Amino acid sequence: MVRKIKAKLVLRLRSVAMVIDAADREGIGWDDVAVLEEAEVYARLFPGRGEHDSVHAQPDWEKVHKELAKVGVTLKLLHGEYVDACRTRGETAMGYDRFCKTYQRHVLVIGAASRVGHKAGQTVEVDWSGKTMQLTDPVTGVTTRVYLFVATLPFSRYSFVEPTLDMKQDTWLRANAAMFDWFGGSVPRIVPDNLKTGVLKHPAEGEVVLNDAYRELAAHYSAAVLPGRPRKPKDKASVEGTVGNVATAVIATLRDRAFASLPELRAAVYERVAAYNAAPFQKRAGSRQSVFEGEEKPLLRPLPPVPFEISQWLYGRRVQRNGHVVFERNFYSAPYANIGRSVDLRITDTTLEVFAGDQRLTSHLLAPAGMVNEYRTHDSDLPDGPRYRQWDPDRVREWAARVGENTTVVVNRIFESVPVDEQGLDAALAVLRLTRRYSAARVETAAGIALDSRVRSPRYAHLRPILESNQDQTGRRQPRFEPSAWEEPAGYVRGADYYAGGTR
Repeated sequence: MVRKIKAKLVLRLRSVAMVIDAADREGIGWDDVAVLEEAEVYARLFPGRGEHDSVHAQPDWEKVHKELAKVGVTLKLLHGEYVDACRTRGETAMGYDRFCKTYQRHVLVIGAASRVGHKAGQTVEVDWSGKTMQLTDPVTGVTTRVYLFVATLPFSRYSFVEPTLDMKQDTWLRANAAMFDWFGGSVPRIVPDNLKTGVLKHPAEGEVVLNDAYRELAAHYSAAVLPGRPRKPKDKASVEGTVGNVATAVIATLRDRAFASLPELRAAVYERVAAYNAAPFQKRAGSRQSVFEGEEKPLLRPLPPVPFEISQWLYGRRVQRNGHVVFERNFYSAPYANIGRSVDLRITDTTLEVFAGDQRLTSHLLAPAGMVNEYRTHDSDLPDGPRYRQWDPDRVREWAARVGENTTVVVNRIFESVPVDEQGLDAALAVLRLTRRYSAARVETAAGIALDSRVRSPRYAHLRPILESNQDQTGRRQPRFEPSAWEEPAGYVRGADYYAGGTR
């Protein structure tokens, strides 16, 4: 029986003869190439084959490979830098496609996600960038981490980036306000992540619970906060993509510059973001800037005439028995009907507001920084307002007149001893408040005794020992004497008769 020849296999392996002929020609056997790479064996068997001179300048591929390991650096960024270098040297640069294909033996190129359609002027997506920057002290060399707030309008992909020193509540609110200023208008929907600075609770079922301060910001800009679902990044795919692009357009392009202050860094970031927005699209006409200016910006809502004021909330503050709540060691009045109840405080840079649930009870100008024990009181917050009016010299003199003539003289002399009446209020009230412990008649008698002692301006320190030692009741008074030139007038002291019953 004749054995059939596997003609198909022979045709597929006909290059075997070519390889054997080349090996015989070069005098190469298996032992000579057993440890060599495939490319080296091919070069020895077929020297010069496949080689050609390119008209394009070749970049340093090792440097390209090294740079790609850095945060935010991409082939597109490196191709742009390569083109600029070739233009400076007068060399011919390869296109971006050839650049990628030449390098693809070294790297896996990941394709971009498909663009999701959006309506113009309807939504802004916001998030923190996972990649950070830094400030460097030029003297000590100490570095400080800088975080990046990123926002994107999905329709035009027009973007905004704000560098910050932290990710706290106030910083988040200020970054959102700066975002709307950058856009020059607002949109009906804000789509954030589920950070506590924006969203307190996002259950699978039921209503989303928003942070009060963030809800206020949204209301100020006539917007609603619609956070993306937890662990669903496609709910805000535009800003997620922009975060990656920002790593290239901002972080990578500024990687060789050092910044000493946040304003300096902010100016550089704004400049890079403007360039990023102005860069042409790859797959459609125009740029983020042109689409935003031509199609989206006219549809934005106008900004409020009054800038948003950052606030903080303090919950469960009790109204004290004196009708005031305490904030940073200062006292602010609340309507007296709320004494003993818990209220909430909203504090801005200039104002403190008192709330009971959703009802605002009252508001006050905030006491200046560093001031303590300051009382801010509205007469309308206290019962029978005029009875609880603020103390002033006239009111103090009225009280003294009701106590008696001697007390009035004491109070008047206190005011006469100070350059400004208000400086004597505390001393005069201290004298008059003795009537809360002793009768008005006893205080009036003690004032007379103090005046007889030739003390020019008697004070609380003079009257209190008289009352405690009952001198106003026994009729015994300290003897008058002329103090010597070196001796200060003596105070009132208890005699031996007080301690020993009049005997020794």
